Amino acid sequence: MKKILLPLLGLSMWFASGTVSAQKAGAGIGWTADNGDGTFTNPLQWGDWPDPDVIRVGDWFYMVSTSMHYVPGCPILRSKDLVNWEMAGYAVDRYNEDPRYDMKGGTLYLNGSWAATIRHHNGLFYVGFCTPYGWGTEKGHFSICTAKDVKGPWTRTIFPEFLYDPGLFFDDDGKVYVVHGQGTLYLTELAPDALSVKGKAVKIWQGGIERPQGSSAPNDKYGMEGSHVYKINGYYYIANAAGGTEGWQVCLRSKSITGPYESKIIYQDESSYPNNGLHQGGMVQLKNGDWWFIIMQDRGPIGRVPHLLPVKWVDGWPILGDNGKGFVTGKKPDVGRTYTVMAPAASDEFNTTPLGLQWQWNHNPDNSKWSLTSRKGYMRMQASYAGALKEARNTLTQRVQGPSSEGSVEMDITGLKEGDVAGLGIFQDPYAFIGVKKEAGHTVLVMINDGKTIDSIAGISQTKIWLSAAVTDKGFTASFSYSLDGKKFIPFGDQLKMGLGYPWTANRFALFNFNTLAGNEGGYADFNWFHFTGGRQ
Repeated sequence: MKKILLPLLGLSMWFASGTVSAQKAGAGIGWTADNGDGTFTNPLQWGDWPDPDVIRVGDWFYMVSTSMHYVPGCPILRSKDLVNWEMAGYAVDRYNEDPRYDMKGGTLYLNGSWAATIRHHNGLFYVGFCTPYGWGTEKGHFSICTAKDVKGPWTRTIFPEFLYDPGLFFDDDGKVYVVHGQGTLYLTELAPDALSVKGKAVKIWQGGIERPQGSSAPNDKYGMEGSHVYKINGYYYIANAAGGTEGWQVCLRSKSITGPYESKIIYQDESSYPNNGLHQGGMVQLKNGDWWFIIMQDRGPIGRVPHLLPVKWVDGWPILGDNGKGFVTGKKPDVGRTYTVMAPAASDEFNTTPLGLQWQWNHNPDNSKWSLTSRKGYMRMQASYAGALKEARNTLTQRVQGPSSEGSVEMDITGLKEGDVAGLGIFQDPYAFIGVKKEAGHTVLVMINDGKTIDSIAGISQTKIWLSAAVTDKGFTASFSYSLDGKKFIPFGDQLKMGLGYPWTANRFALFNFNTLAGNEGGYADFNWFHFTGGRQ
């Protein structure tokens, strides 16, 4: 329903294993795992950091995650204590191998980077990942990125081979391997520099893992994936996920890299987020000899969140958590000192360059059409033609967070041209947004839900408007509001029922400006800031 704007209008609790824990969440950083008393509460981040792998280099721990079609890709975090994390960099600047990453001739949602693996060897960081087939491409491939510093620059090598869910491993005899596959696991030897395949794939495991007692997974057997490889006390260990969303963690071990391997379930528990198990991740050793494991858990449209579990060695097997079951709150890893409570940045005043590491673009950006310097203190987004938000270039995103979070922006709309649509959204499939549209000479406030206009207000005459989007894991909904003075926010439109139409990729806050009239590009929107608040239901 379209309205005319009147002049006066301007005027978790988290339940886990029987434990209830009130978690801290504040403006700017959101969820924090550190309780400030020498203990921590899982998850490490209540946001989308899927398929984690972790290493230690000196006093620093580094964790890499999957990011699919978002650019830059392969986000890398760093920490001094495994509990408090900050962004360190990205292994991939952009994807140049297909014009559809530029949204030319189509899109490549769900491509890009899957199941990243990270290692450090002879002074170099290595990040490997696979790009799948079947999501708009006929062939998948494997990539290795190398850098002396996680901040970059990184050099990417694309392999013609497809190595699914790769686990990179540097053996102590100088050989380099990747363990990969789904269901059937393979071992592929790489060249000594890890930048090409040296030998043919060797099958090292075939067959499913029987569903363990206590699992709610629907099938009797599941194949393994998400392999990560370690050599400890003469044994080769391969950590694998099985069971999907309801999943569990499996470990293989052998005295020989080629097997034969024996298997053991090292963790199975769904109590921290009922019917959602912990599965897929990597382990790391502290300087004092202790081992810890970072492992993910599906939490629906808010994402796959990382948990930190202690490792106890029992009969030569790494058993996670409390004897293979849940671990919610416990002592922080013993790294010899206490570090500042922190979490990856979220809010942004757009006062500095380069762009903050919390941001990723939907597909490759057109760098000629966004700027942090055209107007000091603002993110200027110049519109390109698109029929709808899913095809719009330069959509700038960052993760929503649980159990609830809110993002708000101040947007200057002076520079909008006819056909421009600019605003703040919750992006996935379906998506929804609140924004301003230039239409038939009018400036119209709109709320769009899954491509449909739910509500609109015509006649906005001011140059600034404030927009807000709030999400919660209670029913996985998002709601929207606006303000004409930056103080009083008015609910607008209806609620988005957040979904996962793009599988395994969580919902995100999104800033955008696109133009629906071909040949009428050039208008711009100026975003003064993005403010994040966590913990608000």
